Amino acid sequence: PAQPPADVSWLQPVPDRLLEPAADSAQGPASAAVARETIELAFLVAIQHLPARQRAVLITRDVLGWPATETAALLGTSVASVKSALQRARATLKQYLPQRREDWAPSAEPSAGERALVRRYVEAHQRADLGALAGMLAEDVRMTMPPHPAWLVGRSALLTLSGQVFKPGSPWYHGRWRGVVTGANLQPAVAHYVEHPTADETRHLAGRFRAQVLDVLRIDDGRITAITSFEPRHFAAFGLPLVLP
Repeated sequence: PAQPPADVSWLQPVPDRLLEPAADSAQGPASAAVARETIELAFLVAIQHLPARQRAVLITRDVLGWPATETAALLGTSVASVKSALQRARATLKQYLPQRREDWAPSAEPSAGERALVRRYVEAHQRADLGALAGMLAEDVRMTMPPHPAWLVGRSALLTLSGQVFKPGSPWYHGRWRGVVTGANLQPAVAHYVEHPTADETRHLAGRFRAQVLDVLRIDDGRITAITSFEPRHFAAFGLPLVLP
């Protein structure tokens, strides 16, 4: 496509340890479900497409759970206007959330199958195994790289890039990979490290793995449907080192 799927320059990954209180079920399962959903990267991107007033109504009504009367008082408008704005906001939101969601469905803890998929994702990078990587990607998988204006849409495009990254002698070759599984925005994430083959300028790092990228994964129906790749400057927030021995 001519335009990237989203342009949210400030979007950042948040470590799960800082978000778990928001997903605490103490307020009841419905509140926990909404709390989990509204800090996913897909939702944070989608609400940026709403006009300011619709965004305010959606957050106060659907995220904070305020009644229409309190929302109307806060925004200085009528209850009817609040209900109308919420209806329009929900309709717009569905256009920008992952297509596999027919409704604004709550996310859940990763299943055993999803955890196994993340491990295979790490192993595919460590073995530079394009075939294994292809088997776990959805046909319409999307990769975005905030804040950079770079994106990939489709399994073929992502595999083409990965093939260049994995292939020795390619200008894009990064060397051997290692991965550390973590979590961001209550979604599976992998911190990738690369043993760059040209480390002459920093000989003390030769043979060691340096931070490369943090991939936050969206998994639907047993396939990876979205990858949001962040710069290694975010590793510190996750308690991850910049260099692995």
